[in-house]
Amino acid sequence: MSDATARAAQLLSEHRASIDRLDAILVFTLAERFKRTQAVGKLKAEHDLPPSDPAREAWQIERLQQLAKEADLDPEFARKFLSFVISEVIRHHTSFQK
Repeated sequence: MSDATARAAQLLSEHRASIDRLDAILVFTLAERFKRTQAVGKLKAEHDLPPSDPAREAWQIERLQQLAKEADLDPEFARKFLSFVISEVIRHHTSFQK
């Protein structure tokens, strides 16, 4: 193996280790977010509030798209991601309404 190939393998390993740490951060962050949104869902159910808040959801999507632009992330990807998260949150909130 050449020095260049060995260096590339080392860099690849470092990048992958960093990605693995970032994936763990994402999972734990999503878990914390869903704990908060489940608490919101229970509160809404206790007070007969609707499980969905379209105005807030639209604002959140717009805000996340702006953050994505600032972070040099595809805003459309950010919109799709948050839309998926919001749909899961609403599904949870709806389950508390019973």
